[in-house]
Amino acid sequence: MSETLLSSRNLAFELYEVLDAQALTQRERFAEHNRETFDAALGTARGIAEELFAPHNRKNDENEPQYVDGGAVLIPEVKPAVDAFNQAGFQNASRSFEQGGMQLPHLLARACFAHFQSANIATSSYPMLSMGSSHLIETFGSEEQKRLFLQPMIEGRWFGTMALTEPHAGSSLADIRTRAEPAADGSYRIKGNKIFISGGDHPLSDNIVHMVLAKLPDAPAGVKGISLFIVPKFLVNDDGSLGARNDVTLAGLFHKMGWRGTTSTALNFGDNGDCVGYLVGKPHQGLAYMFQMMNEARIGVGMGAIMLGYAGYLYSLEYARERPQGRPVDAKDPTSAPVSIIEHTDVRRMLLTQKAYVEGAFDLGLYAARLVDDCETLATEEERQQAHELLDLLTPIVKSWPSEFCLKANELAIQILGGHGYTREYPVEQYYRDNRLNPIHEGTHGIQSLDLLGRKLAQNNGAGLKQLTRLISQCCQRASAHPSLDKLREPLEQLMARLSTTTLSLLGDLMQGRVAQGLANSALYLKVFGHAVIGWRWLEQAIRAEEGLASGDAADIDFYRGKLQAARYFLTWEVPSCHHDLALLEGRDDTCSTMQDAWF
Repeated sequence: MSETLLSSRNLAFELYEVLDAQALTQRERFAEHNRETFDAALGTARGIAEELFAPHNRKNDENEPQYVDGGAVLIPEVKPAVDAFNQAGFQNASRSFEQGGMQLPHLLARACFAHFQSANIATSSYPMLSMGSSHLIETFGSEEQKRLFLQPMIEGRWFGTMALTEPHAGSSLADIRTRAEPAADGSYRIKGNKIFISGGDHPLSDNIVHMVLAKLPDAPAGVKGISLFIVPKFLVNDDGSLGARNDVTLAGLFHKMGWRGTTSTALNFGDNGDCVGYLVGKPHQGLAYMFQMMNEARIGVGMGAIMLGYAGYLYSLEYARERPQGRPVDAKDPTSAPVSIIEHTDVRRMLLTQKAYVEGAFDLGLYAARLVDDCETLATEEERQQAHELLDLLTPIVKSWPSEFCLKANELAIQILGGHGYTREYPVEQYYRDNRLNPIHEGTHGIQSLDLLGRKLAQNNGAGLKQLTRLISQCCQRASAHPSLDKLREPLEQLMARLSTTTLSLLGDLMQGRVAQGLANSALYLKVFGHAVIGWRWLEQAIRAEEGLASGDAADIDFYRGKLQAARYFLTWEVPSCHHDLALLEGRDDTCSTMQDAWF
């Protein structure tokens, strides 16, 4: 039976050969786990994803949520799927046993969740948002807020959202107008409008806890004046029971190109002047707090993009193996039987490109999850801080590189199916539409590139960048022990040498006040930086594949050779192409920045 969600062999390779998940069981927090418990969790996730999430993925797309009597109505299959997800413990896979969680490493929790994202990105978005909002309350909320709101969210009885975007401001959070007026009882009255709030209304839970950005009356201008508030759909009594409906109304639903099964809402807060909210943490620190949830969501969006690319790759691979059409270019007999299209070189090129993009990105997404474990469970504060700095640097790449290149993988999947590819009778066109949202979700590609070049590289005196450079150098040194990898290693070394010089030069522009010049082509920089990171992750996979071949397990020869061929493709086709981009960056090409409005 073909695998439609992700390759179980590739997942095992990543977890146990590349990222050494079993080593995590030597840490105190995960000491009660072993490979058997890890694999059991993965098997449960796969089963629920295949049985309850995947079957209504198309129906979700064809039957969008409806606005009925002031609320959102979903197809009936969504709730049983989400309930099964919660009952199996995946809402709290990484939380402690004492909290009712599975106490899995984040690496394993992310691998489990990947199955749901591949099976049904829209339905999986509801618990993903709730996980992030509950973590936000857990980290920054008061004891009273945790008592009233956190436990029901942990149990999956209440869901959560993040409410940032406003109609006039879009991504410019400095310009939000939602206001929070202090009330006599210590709460606040929220007044404003938010749009594109995923999961902002639905019938899946008893309550929805909105995490809302707003400004106090005395707030300073800009992002330094933003505060964070808990705003529940239903008020909560002191004993934890639900009270009256809060003054939060669903103004309408947006109808998106993809992710159609996820409610995308316009919410009005305080139309009747009585929307109750509760300040989280200190005044004017809301954006700093929200960045925790935003960064979680960015990694989640990146993984969603990866899994949509992965699903399209697997489908087009199976199609290419089964679809007979045409003959080899050197065939002489026109009456000979057609061959499967996988026998045609250009189809193999497209499949190999997909494999290089999605499996390279999949490795990076899981690597980021392992860094979260390192942030929390490494032995010393210094080690934990180093993991945090590296994760912080890589987050824009984890979000944006897959959102761009796994979307290209979906495009290639459509191409492989030919005329069938863009019909709704086949799933690859939906995968493409679903994935097209991800370059915009949780900060556009341009915003992530400004974050990377304008902030993350120089943060803490470049601590994260120095770490990454050292890790890539060490990987290249280990690869040099395998002469067969020389032609893969050398392009990465050449790219890193030139990228390092270009990076220092661009940072010099920023430090000397030439900000517009330094950041003018930041999107191009992110693409090159991302290719270097994915090239590194492919070289790591290639080393493990060489070691696997040397072990002599005949059953895995084709798997390891496939890994080496995909690494070869990325490092000899994709990585060298970045030198043209670097030339544009080095020359501070101003073609885009000097284009004038009137010239369009």
